[in-house]
Amino acid sequence: MSTAAVAALQAKELHVALGGAPVLRGIDLAIPAGRWTAIAGPNGAGKTTLLRALAHLLPYRGEVRLQGRDAGAWPHKERARALAWLGQNETGAEDLLARDVVMLGRLPHQDWLGSPSAADRAAVEAAMQETQCWQWRGRTLGSLSGGERQRVLMARALAVRAPLLLMDEPLANLDPPHQSDWLGMVRRHVARGGTAVSVLHEISMALQADELVVVDQGRVTHQGACADAATHRALENVFGGRIAVHAVARQWVALPRMENELVSDPN
Repeated sequence: MSTAAVAALQAKELHVALGGAPVLRGIDLAIPAGRWTAIAGPNGAGKTTLLRALAHLLPYRGEVRLQGRDAGAWPHKERARALAWLGQNETGAEDLLARDVVMLGRLPHQDWLGSPSAADRAAVEAAMQETQCWQWRGRTLGSLSGGERQRVLMARALAVRAPLLLMDEPLANLDPPHQSDWLGMVRRHVARGGTAVSVLHEISMALQADELVVVDQGRVTHQGACADAATHRALENVFGGRIAVHAVARQWVALPRMENELVSDPN
C-alpha cells in the first residue's frame, strides 16, 4: 500500500519547524489512496503539524507529493479541488449564513467573482443533508452551538467534492450519535473511491480506520493496518502502556489500563 502507484499523499524527509523549534524530524510516509488513514499519538507529537504540512498549509523542508506530483507545483485552484481541508477549532465569519459558509467549499469550482451554479447549490445541499445541518441553513454561524458549527464546517469540506479529505480533530464538539454519523460519512467517502486522513484523539475511533499512523516526538513510529497486532502494540507503547487495545463486539477499542495492571505489566 505504500508504493507511489497507489499513494494519494507522500512525504519524504519532511521537516517542519515552528517558532524556530523542530516539530517534524525527517518523516517518510505514504498515505494509500482509496482508504481511510487515521493519525494518532500523544499530545505534542506533531500530528496536526504533519497533517497541515501534507495539506501544503505550512512551510516545510523535504518533499510532499499529491497524487504523485510535487504538491508545490500544483496550481492553487487545482490543488484546492483535489484536497479538502477541515481544521481544528476553525473560526469563520460569524454573520455568514450556514449555507454561505458551506458554499465557500465551492470556490475552487467557480470563476473569479462568478455566481454559484446549479451544480454548486446542489453540492451544498447534498453536503448539508449528509452532515444533518440543512435545517439551519438560514441561521448565522455565530448563532450555532459548537457541535452544529462543526457539522457546518464538515459540510463545507464535503461540498468541495475533492477525492482527498483531510480532517484535524473532526469529532470536536460532537456527541456520540453524531460521532457515529461522522464515521458513516467517512466510510461513504471511501466507498465512493475517495481517500480520508484524520487526526484523532479518540483512539477507539481511530482504530475503526483502515490504516493507522502512530506519531511520537515528530517521527512516525509505526504505520499499519488497524487490525494488526503490531499496530496495537505500537499504540500501547506510544502511550507508555497506559492504554490497552481489546476486541469488543467485533471492534477494536482502546481502554485505560487499571493501576494494578500498570504495576504488574512487565512492558
